[in-house]
Order: sequence, then structure tokens, then C-alpha cells
Amino acid sequence: MTTAPPETAAAPPGLAARVAATGGSPIRDILAVTAQPEFINFAGGLPAPEFFDTDGVAAAYAAVLTGADARRALQYSTTEGEPSLRAALAARTTARGLATDADDLLVTTGSQQALSLIATALVEPGDTVLVESPCYLAALQVFGFAGARVVGVPCDDDGIDPDALDALVAEHRPKLLYTVPTFQNPTGRTLPADRRAAVAAVAARRGLWIVEDDPYGELRFEGERVPWIATHEAARDRTVLLGSFSKVMAPGLRLGWLRAPKELLRACAVAKQAADLHTPTVNQLAAARYLATTDLDAHVARVASRYAARRDAMLAALPAALPQGATWKRPEGGMFLWARLPQDGTYDTTALLPRAVEQKVAYVPGAPFYADAPDPTTLRLCFVTQTPEEIGEGLGRLAVALKR
Repeated sequence: MTTAPPETAAAPPGLAARVAATGGSPIRDILAVTAQPEFINFAGGLPAPEFFDTDGVAAAYAAVLTGADARRALQYSTTEGEPSLRAALAARTTARGLATDADDLLVTTGSQQALSLIATALVEPGDTVLVESPCYLAALQVFGFAGARVVGVPCDDDGIDPDALDALVAEHRPKLLYTVPTFQNPTGRTLPADRRAAVAAVAARRGLWIVEDDPYGELRFEGERVPWIATHEAARDRTVLLGSFSKVMAPGLRLGWLRAPKELLRACAVAKQAADLHTPTVNQLAAARYLATTDLDAHVARVASRYAARRDAMLAALPAALPQGATWKRPEGGMFLWARLPQDGTYDTTALLPRAVEQKVAYVPGAPFYADAPDPTTLRLCFVTQTPEEIGEGLGRLAVALKR
């Protein structure tokens, strides 16, 4: 008996075009290279783990898993989120000047998921999305995956230029503007109150969604808090406000939320059902318990005071570390400092990064943060993860790497 020769196997279908068109995160790539303990890493956007309230979070989980809600904590939950957590988040948002009900909120698996849900609900392939220049890198990835045409809005040291925004909206008819107006990633800058009002006015006049991302706003070291764009009457019916526990409690909880008008909120809930059904119940109940039993504001204030000392250490060491003619701005809070090396044609921070790695120090080159033409002389430094002593040592190593 003879058997027929096996047919040549056909190759499986290829990857989706959006995967090929959207690269990975260079920050994640840098972190993989610099994971050794001898590195001083200014590249990550990680909160300092030594300041996590491990005892308080552990107590919240213990109470949830040993109390009356233990079985419910291990069960499926509603897509919108646990009522106790949504009520606590609504109260915190209202106390900060934006009247909010629990039904205005959707709990997400980190605010990164909130951004993905917004892109799913609003953006069709080929739509134009406006972003700050430079912009939070993962937002560029999200909108790239959605098939958007991403256009950068000109910015100065204070953030978005409202006149430039108005002209771009008139020219491109975009679906939305994405902004991190407080202690922006990557620049650390904060959009002043008058510009926030102007941005809201442009959105109202031109017909535009605003996605206002606020992961760092509570980490203020000095100066007065600037109200959200969402508090402006012109923007109330067109602003999505994103929040997160990642920078003020712990990123491992993967807890974020979005506040949006009812129709858009419902669309995001449907998108979330398709993504993961709901954010883990036990994490939500533990966070609600933590908020009910712990003064989170006091904890954040303690963390912010330590971060301020680390920022000050970086500011003190930068003049000796960076070449003469480099510029930077003092951030009033957050986690990042943005620097620009002399624009004399001799400095490219992407090309210089391997030299920094040789010195066991790392930063993020500025180029990946731009939607369009990048500034090759820029770099982002995170000042919160290292001690003041480590910051001084790391910037000394950086000075060696940057010597011509």
C-alpha cells in the first residue's frame, strides 16, 4: 500500500497591517537592556517602589479576602466597575472641582486601557488625531493601532499654542485632541489656566473631542493646582477625563478610570466588554477599601515631598552634566524633566545613547515622542526612581557620555 506524498504546507496569513505599522516601545527596549543593578536608569517612567504603601494595600486585600465580600471579590463583576469604587472616585473628582456621579465613570485596567477604549469608540482608520508635540509615547502607539493619522500641535514651554490648535482643527477636521496638560509626559510642563480655557473654546467652536489625561496631577511639589480642562463650561460635553492609581498608589494594581458623556461612556463600556469583560474585581474592592480606611491624600503628599527632593537633586546636578548651551525647565511636579542639548549639529541623543549605556546610565531619546519631525537633541529624564545620591552619580556618568 502506498501513501500520497504530503502536500506542501501553506504559510499562515500574515500579521495585521496595523501591527507592522506600529513599532514597540523604545522605553521598554531600554529597560530590558538596563535591568542590571549597576545601571542608574533615568529612562523608565516608574514610580519609586520604596514609597509604596505596602502595609496599607496588603491590609486592604486581607480585609476584602477574609471579610463578607471574599467570595464576591473572586467573582465576575460588572463592566462599568464596582459600585463602591466608582462612588469613591466620583467623590474624589467632585472634591477637585468637577461634579461627578458614579454613573459618569468607567473603571479600566489602567488608564492605558481607557485610552485604547476611547480610540476604539471614536477613531476610524484614516481619521486625524491631534496630539501635543512632543507627546506621551504610548498614546502615539494607541492611535497608530487605531489607524489614525496623527498630527502634532506646536507647543512651547507652557504647552499647546491655542492659535496653532485652532488652525490645525480648521485644516484637518480631527476627531480629537489628546493632551496631558499637567506635568506632561515627556516634558514635565503644565498648561496654564488661560490656555486651558482657550483650548476648551476651540473645541466648542470647531467641534472636537478633548481627551484629557491626568496621571500625574496629584504629584504637585509647588505652585497652585490648575483646574482640569473638563471643568470649563465650553468643554463639559466633549471632554473625556482619564485618571489612574498607578502613580499615586501602585501601578501593579492596574486600576484606571475614565469620565465621559453618557453616550461615549456606553460605547467605551461595550468596547471593554470585547476587551476583557471587566477590570479584576478583587483589585477594585481592595482599592475601594483602601480609600475608605486610608488617607490617600496624605500618602501622596508624603511621596510628593520625596519626589521634590529628587527633582531638586537633578536640577542641581544638570549644569555640570549637560553641555554648555543645553536648556531645560523646572517642573512643578510629576516625574519627568525634558532637556535640549545645543542645536549646533553635533548632538543626537539617539546616537549618543549607546555611549551612555557604556557608562551604565540611561535616558530616553526625545525623537520617539514626536508624531512628526522630531528634535534629535532632546531627551527625557525621570527623576523619581533614584535617590539624590544616585542621581548625582548618574548625571556624572552622563556627563562623560556626552563629551564630544
